Amino acid sequence: MTTLMQERPEDGPAIEALIDTAFGPERFSKTVYKFRDGVPPVPELCFVAYDHSKLVGSLRFWPILIGGHIEAILLGPLAVDPRRRAEGIGAALMWHGLAEAQRKGHRIVILVGDFDYYVKFGFRREPCDRLDLPGWVDRKRFLARALVPGAVDNLSGMIGKWLPAEERARGVA
Repeated sequence: MTTLMQERPEDGPAIEALIDTAFGPERFSKTVYKFRDGVPPVPELCFVAYDHSKLVGSLRFWPILIGGHIEAILLGPLAVDPRRRAEGIGAALMWHGLAEAQRKGHRIVILVGDFDYYVKFGFRREPCDRLDLPGWVDRKRFLARALVPGAVDNLSGMIGKWLPAEERARGVA
């Protein structure tokens, strides 16, 4: 029986071990990790999956800015214990995370991931046609999803690291 719950501070070491197993140390060199450096994930949008007392999945969302002022969230990583893949744990985390993000008032989700997997959750390539990342990305894996109708229509600009509103207002980079 797999149980989904909000991530707790004590889950941190098990999550890091799971992500290490799923993605390896090369993940730190990927462009999307630049947005996570020094920025905490959105706490109410960090979820784990447990099977009894063993952590078997994790999903986090991170705050980002599009064009310096449009608030959005970056999905990832979604990690599932390799021995438990194809059991629906990742899908359960995804549906739960997206529903909670929408319920909390978020409008736009961006991710870099496998289109064939994420399309079933409503992610598309087209909204990213006029978006850029500050580093290399495989454009076929650059995806977005609206959590409210029209939120990704006509998006354009550079995706950047999130800054608190007061720092944005002061022009702090």
